[in-house]
Formats: sequence, C-alpha cells, structure tokens
Amino acid sequence: MTATLTRVDTATAAAHKRRRRAVGGGLAVLPLLVFTGLAFGLPALAMLDGAFTVKDPATGATSYTADNLTNSLQGAYLTALLGSVKLSAVSAALGTLLGLPLAQAVVTSRFRALREAVLTASGVLANFGGVPLAFAFVATLGNAGVLTRHLGLSDKGWDLYSFWGLVLVYLYFLIPLMVLTITPALEGLRSQWREAAQNNGATTVQYWRHVALPVLLPTLLGGFVLLFGSAFAAYATAAAMVGSSIPLVTLQIADALSGNVLVGQENVALALSLDMVLVAGLVMAVYLPLQRRSARWLA
Repeated sequence: MTATLTRVDTATAAAHKRRRRAVGGGLAVLPLLVFTGLAFGLPALAMLDGAFTVKDPATGATSYTADNLTNSLQGAYLTALLGSVKLSAVSAALGTLLGLPLAQAVVTSRFRALREAVLTASGVLANFGGVPLAFAFVATLGNAGVLTRHLGLSDKGWDLYSFWGLVLVYLYFLIPLMVLTITPALEGLRSQWREAAQNNGATTVQYWRHVALPVLLPTLLGGFVLLFGSAFAAYATAAAMVGSSIPLVTLQIADALSGNVLVGQENVALALSLDMVLVAGLVMAVYLPLQRRSARWLA
C-alpha cells in the first residue's frame, strides 16, 4: 500500500512538474507572440480591411465591396502581376539550374577554406540587393558601364534595362540563395548510395539520374519555390533600374501608394498587396510539404 501511494505521489509530482514547465514555456514565448501579432497581425488586418473598402469621391462615405480586387485583376494591374510571375519564374528556374552544380562543386571540394569562403560569400550576396545592387550593375553593364564600353555590348544589342537584364541582376542574389538552400541536401547524400550504384555498374550520369536527383527533387523544387518568392517580393532593385518600363506588381503598388491612381481607387494598392499575399501563401503551401518530404530522405 505504501509503495502504491509512493508511486502515485511520484507520478503526481512529475505531472505537476511537466505542467509548470509547459506554463513557463508558454510565458517565455508570449513576448514573441505579442510582437508577431503587432508587427504582422495588425498590418495584415489593415490591408485586408482596406482591400475591400471603397470611398465615394462625392460623399466621402466608405463601403465594403470587391471592386478593388476586381480592378487589381484587370488591365495594367493584371499585366504587372503576370509580369512579376514571369520574371520570378524565369529567374528562379535559372537560379536553381545554376546553383545546383555550384553547390555540388563546393560540397565535393577538398579545400575547406574555399568551401567556407564560398558559403560565406553566398550568405552575404543572398542578402545583397536594392539600390546598391542596381548601381553596381548600372556602373558595370549599363549603357555607359565599364564592360559595356570596353566590350562593345551596345553594338551587339545588349540592354541592361530590359527583362533579361533584370533577370541577370536577380540571379546575382538568387544563385547564392540556392547554394545555401541545396548544400545541406547535397551533404545528406550518403556515400553508400554512390558506392552501391558503382558496384552495380552504374555510371556517374546514371547515378545522378536514378538515385541523386530523385532524392534531391523535393529540395530542388522547394529551392525553386523559395527563389520564386524572393524574386516576386523584390522591389528596390527593379525600381532603381527600370522604373515603370517593365510592368511589375511591386512597382504598381508603389505608384498606387504615391497617389498615381484614379479617384476612388486609392485602395487598389492594398488589393494588389493582398494578391501578392495570396501568391506567397500558395508558394508556402507548396514549399513546406516539399521540405518535410526531403527531410525524410536526408535526415
């Protein structure tokens, strides 16, 4: 009887201890939840409210309607949205294709210093953008850039302020981002898989086609989605380089926020922002399952 009571008391004490730890953990994370709610929740609610609000220019009265969303999917706004999707998809695809072999070269390198230097540089370049990046490319490959003049690129039809010029600039930070994304997955490829493939007479191409790439496919697709989201949300670089010559949704939002809209369409920028949030939500809905699937193979 005494032993039974002792076990019950021990279990009760353990349960109370776990409960106190859970409460303590909840209190510890409370400031983060409050900050997240204030920094992201309130702006999201304000954007959602404004996207469905229209102000009557005659009376000044406001009403809830879907006109802003309808306008954001028509005319120049739709062209800008499709332009952003096209630019992001092309840049992400090229960044994925070019980043994979570069990351593989880093992983298989015997020089640790070179590997660490490349990964460190990738971490820096993946976050390098905005006006400084635009200025660097304008000074190098612009109409009066150093390489443009020395190599006579203008005579060959080169134009930095075009769609493909903007793709080139985006690749400057997307390729390093892909290297950082795919390197852990490449490190997770087990040497036993390659040895087993070689023992069965498989060539290097066959190993990559039938073993490595199928395992890496979820991570590659996840990296593509991540690069797409990064390019889709970029604003300052494109604004500094091309202005409004290339229709992009981020530039349309900036124009709308600056008052460059028709009377009664002041909240179209919020509707465009909501469109971007929906696209980003679709991107994350694809990205997270791919990450979980790749983790099962490479854990």
